[in-house]
Amino acid sequence: MIIAHGIDIVDIVHTARLLADPTDQFLTRCFTAQEQNAVGTGTERAARFSGRLAAKEAVMKALGTGFSAGVGFLSIEIVTLPSGAPTIVLHGEARKHAELLGIVSWLVSTSHEGDMAIASVIGLADQSAPR
Repeated sequence: MIIAHGIDIVDIVHTARLLADPTDQFLTRCFTAQEQNAVGTGTERAARFSGRLAAKEAVMKALGTGFSAGVGFLSIEIVTLPSGAPTIVLHGEARKHAELLGIVSWLVSTSHEGDMAIASVIGLADQSAPR
């Protein structure tokens, strides 16, 4: 059963500027070491980070917290499965909010085209739980 949905869009050019600024702590403020390693280097780097950032913001919307109640970028981790598909791992307050809502798993979709990246997330309840 669908519990919550969130969607967000991010400007890839803006992300590229943040990545290029050596004085900005963008990466360490927004992404775990595992996420940074997964994205790696290359021409699609800014687009990949933008997709992950959009997914994190979409999760905040789905949780109904935004940037509050102890939920921030580092409490939401976008992990790549062996299949290449993204999934969400929550930590701390983000995890607690999801549990309160009854969210046990997520569907995640990210895409980018031109200068924009978009993500949609759907929080799902446990289908086997009694209603």
